[in-house]
Amino acid sequence: MRTVDLIHRKRDGEELSPEELNFIVGGYTSGEIPDYQMSAFLMAVFFSNMSDREVSALTDSMVNSGSVLDLSSIPGVKVDKHSTGGVGDKTSLISAPLAAAAGVIVPMVSGRALGHTGGTLDKLESIPGFRTDLTVDEFKEILGEHKLAFIGQTPEISPADGKMYSLRDATATVESIPLIASSIMSKKMAVNLDALVLDVKVGSGAFMKKQVEARRLAQMMVGIGRRIDKRVQALITDMNQPLGYAIGNALEVMEVSQTLQNAGPADLTRLSLELAARMIFLGKITKTLDEARELAQSKLLDGSGYRKLKDVITAQGGDPQVLDRFELLPNATGAQEITTSRGGYVSAIDAELIGQASSMIGAGRNVMEDTIDPAVGVILEVKVGQKIDPGSILCRIYYTGDERLENAAELVEDAFKISQQAPDERDLILEVVS
Repeated sequence: MRTVDLIHRKRDGEELSPEELNFIVGGYTSGEIPDYQMSAFLMAVFFSNMSDREVSALTDSMVNSGSVLDLSSIPGVKVDKHSTGGVGDKTSLISAPLAAAAGVIVPMVSGRALGHTGGTLDKLESIPGFRTDLTVDEFKEILGEHKLAFIGQTPEISPADGKMYSLRDATATVESIPLIASSIMSKKMAVNLDALVLDVKVGSGAFMKKQVEARRLAQMMVGIGRRIDKRVQALITDMNQPLGYAIGNALEVMEVSQTLQNAGPADLTRLSLELAARMIFLGKITKTLDEARELAQSKLLDGSGYRKLKDVITAQGGDPQVLDRFELLPNATGAQEITTSRGGYVSAIDAELIGQASSMIGAGRNVMEDTIDPAVGVILEVKVGQKIDPGSILCRIYYTGDERLENAAELVEDAFKISQQAPDERDLILEVVS
């Protein structure tokens, strides 16, 4: 079996067997297949797609590239949550503590910034001292004590995905539905989960631009879960404007703190509560989804979720005071206001342009070797539908170096559309796939 032959066949749209996919994944994980050949294979998949059978086989191969993390020693139903990536999407840091405070065991296997979207691990690592490179034993100990722990890829957890994830970011193959599905589900299935809640983003700031694509991705992932007897639900949610007001790692941690103290943006709060409720329901803490919604709300209002996140920050080596004293987080050295000369209604905020601008000044990665600047980003001052006057501030760009600031500011200015009529209201949660 030769790698070049498999790349050729995939390029031409042929279906590869489980054995052939296992050969590619195993060879790449071991280093026998180099980056340039794997890049060619990923691009072949991007253009030629994959059948459901191939996606299931690819996911299995990625899971089997490491070992399945056995959590059976920790009592309780294990439920994780995952987002396909958005701009300003920090719901994991809100919904997971709320669900854990309600009694769900939440083993969070998270990712890093990919393309123009932020990563949960990068947000957490903006907290001084916070460790995401836990050993498996440390992860299990924290999970057992606090019902919640955050970890990234380890040599044990789907190492193939760890390598492929970074390579996709650097080879413009991030948006491939089969590659997204296998990446997410291999990470999740490499942990002994009972259930999974998925937030599948759609819109300008998501990898899926059309709802039909988001639905296909959701159905693919739910199908993978169903075939291995896992309970999986997916929400398809709007990502045409950033979620919340903050975009950028430390800035988003600040907004997480505000939201867990019931003082956050309405859209971020609503979506986080719904995701937490579905985690609680799948975790069998309540008998109905409505009861789960009430419980999630109560854990927000009584501060349980806020205290839970503080406890986990402490357990993972971080300083929990950052949630009260934002000056302890990395802070930008400069800020630039973006204003409008027109009055009217904000009819659109292109989330992708905001994400690209934020990444351009250091909040994201353009190549695998890039270092994240945790302090930088964008804070919106308005949202879609808001009425504004000429001279109003649309947002502020927070930066530590001005090398690319002018280009970033141009992107941000282009992201805002002002019209004389109020836009139609858009639903935040568009669809449920289960």
